[in-house]
Amino acid sequence: MSIEIICREVSRIMRKYDEPDPWKLAEAMGIIVQVMPLGSSDKSCKGFFLRQSRKKHITINSDLPEPIQRIILAHEIGHAVLHHEAAKMKAFHDFALYDTSSQMEYEANLFAAEYLLEDDEVTELLSEDTFFFSVAKELEVPPELLDFKFRILKRKGWLIESPIQSNSNFLKHLSDRGEDT
Repeated sequence: MSIEIICREVSRIMRKYDEPDPWKLAEAMGIIVQVMPLGSSDKSCKGFFLRQSRKKHITINSDLPEPIQRIILAHEIGHAVLHHEAAKMKAFHDFALYDTSSQMEYEANLFAAEYLLEDDEVTELLSEDTFFFSVAKELEVPPELLDFKFRILKRKGWLIESPIQSNSNFLKHLSDRGEDT
């Protein structure tokens, strides 16, 4: 699925629900969200999406800091919107949320970045000669999510390069990072 299609889906969802908060968006979309402890070790599940009996369910790990739970929820909503047919066959377990080796995980990351980070806000911060990592901190997101937004902005025509290439292992140290993400 192309970045353009994912951006169109985010735009459609925003027009339909006019809801920037992923918790309220999930409720408006009729998605059942459960927050429960799933562990805080490196190998703990961050969250998952499944569809059963035509009902959509998302479970989020309550052992994660709230800003990370918000990102996980947006990512799982991405699965609900983009991959609902595939979810009939399996749950999307996000042990490694930013795993670019999986196409569906990559697409859900792009969905979350487009949904959570407004183009204007990101580009305005960048126009202030703010460094990439400072922008991520200002926006209260991990740099890896900002990297996905940079990929979107680049596709939209911005001459922009990310100083990092996101991969799946940054969440391994989540317990060390705490609220600083």
